[in-house]
Amino acid sequence: MSARERLIVGLDIPTVAEAEKMVATLGDTVSFYKIGYQLAFAGGLEFARDLAKDGKKVFLDMKLLDIDNTVAKGVENIAKMGMTMLTLHAYPKAMRAAVEAAKGSGLCLLGVTVLTSMDAEDLIEAGYAQSPSELVARRAEQARAAGMGGIVCSAEESAIVREIVGPDMAVVTPGIRPAGADAGDQKRVVTPFDALKAGSSHLVVARPIVKAPDPKASAAAILEEMRQALWPANDA
Repeated sequence: MSARERLIVGLDIPTVAEAEKMVATLGDTVSFYKIGYQLAFAGGLEFARDLAKDGKKVFLDMKLLDIDNTVAKGVENIAKMGMTMLTLHAYPKAMRAAVEAAKGSGLCLLGVTVLTSMDAEDLIEAGYAQSPSELVARRAEQARAAGMGGIVCSAEESAIVREIVGPDMAVVTPGIRPAGADAGDQKRVVTPFDALKAGSSHLVVARPIVKAPDPKASAAAILEEMRQALWPANDA
């Protein structure tokens, strides 16, 4: 994959009109977009379909978790939308139901391990005894066993996860911040260069691009940093 295929721009934007403007601004620089709750509940699901029809890849970040039948039916309909990636929380039963529902569709299912906005104290407060890295490792093992297409984790855990899941599963990392960028509400952040070197296959970048004075230039700079990590001489 080229750097462009590995960069996922998070459209964490309040309206479809603003998202359409951002996609137009980024043009051919970006080919892969993430749509999460904020935009999904403002007409973003139809927008996601339109992006897919226009040849863009779409990562639908819904973090599904429910009873098996409900998860399966949701995955079946999402697969019909032409999405490229879909997240669900990495609970074994939910993952197994989703994998069965997605068979033959080409939809890459991603198990969300521990949110990058959470640290050890947050996990303790939520009732977990494990550290973030321990919980990520356990859920990565369960995702691999369930037949999932990939994992979502902090780049701090990318190397651990890559060892567990092997070379073929996607390791998608949010919380990516270029050197010197504001971490915002993320607690476990890593630069694009370091994330790829650690074993991440895809990087999700939102605010450093969509909130930048020149989003296209910011995306281009991140892509160049990614190329330096992947192919020091050139971008295949």
